[in-house]
Amino acid sequence: MTKETSTDSPAATCRKLLRATDRAVLSTILAETGEPYGSLVLIAATPQGEPLLLLSDLADHTKNLKADSSVSLLLDGTDGLDNPLTGARASLQGRIEPYDDLLARTRYIRRHPSARLYASFKDFVLYRLIQDRAHLVAGFGRIHWTDDLLYDGECQDLAESEAEVLAHMNSDHLDAVGLYANRLLGLPGVGWFLTGIDPEGCDLRRGGQIARLNFTQPVLDSEGVRREFVRLVKLARAA
Repeated sequence: MTKETSTDSPAATCRKLLRATDRAVLSTILAETGEPYGSLVLIAATPQGEPLLLLSDLADHTKNLKADSSVSLLLDGTDGLDNPLTGARASLQGRIEPYDDLLARTRYIRRHPSARLYASFKDFVLYRLIQDRAHLVAGFGRIHWTDDLLYDGECQDLAESEAEVLAHMNSDHLDAVGLYANRLLGLPGVGWFLTGIDPEGCDLRRGGQIARLNFTQPVLDSEGVRREFVRLVKLARAA
């Protein structure tokens, strides 16, 4: 479940949905018949907020998008709500293209550890969605179209240092990560670790469970992340 705040723009809410979930419904057009076709896919995101998908050439949705790259990606943030219609969901529209980027591929695999089993297969290709616009429904009466979807700040320094920061946190500060999950997010259990960091927050995982911790202010580099993690652990210890 992704919470929308009164200060979130429609684009920011769409990015929160994208960053908080690990799966979506990909809608393509059947190449043979022209009929709509929906399929479940696992997703990640670039630091800027571009959806990433690792797809097999053998899958029907891949055959479809090679014939027509126009797609829609449905993000669902209603899990756990008594009335799902009060929660946020968004349909991202655009075109999908292969994305041969090592940092993005590494980011995807960290998000989905099971992908290590097949990510190197020749028939699996990393794609990104170039978004034209999104239709957001964030509860009753909160319906928006938006075409300004990407995070517009600097991301490259953080993207290049992300792996090093994650290795440091998961090696030396797992107790802090556990505090983030247990006290700031209210999630029980031990064994939480970080899988991703972007300017707007960080991603956590424990077995098959994922979580998202949003930052209060954007971070631009490893030093900014360090300061934010220190602030968060102090907040968690005081909780």
